[in-house]
Amino acid sequence: MQKRMIIKGRILAIDHGQRRIGMAISDPFRITAQSLPTLTIQNSEELFSVIKNIIQEQSVAEIVVGMPYNLKGEKTASAENVEKFILQLKATFQLPVHQWDERWSTIEAHRTIREMGKSPSRNKEKVDQVAALIILQSFLNYLSNNP
Repeated sequence: MQKRMIIKGRILAIDHGQRRIGMAISDPFRITAQSLPTLTIQNSEELFSVIKNIIQEQSVAEIVVGMPYNLKGEKTASAENVEKFILQLKATFQLPVHQWDERWSTIEAHRTIREMGKSPSRNKEKVDQVAALIILQSFLNYLSNNP
């Protein structure tokens, strides 16, 4: 029987937007994802302070960031900002930071919000939370299928 290596530490997922940051965190065993409150961006110092607190309080060992691609699989105009953000994360926290295709996460988040009987346009913070949750859960599923 093959032994599975136990990885310690949670994974933090970030759905980086121009105005809001959706976030989610894995359980310690990296099986399930749980949403965190959406952040409204005031400035990068405040954002990195909040992320630092989450990393410390939740024992985060890795970060996954949704990379915006269009339906053809090409980077969107906002991808450059996300790439800069990823470089800042790596430099600031010295943790592994993974890029993850997020092209379907917002569409799926809108569908989920509508299924809850709510309007996505009136619940933008919730959409960002759900999108981060979807990004993280798809990344966790990938990890469990590709040990």
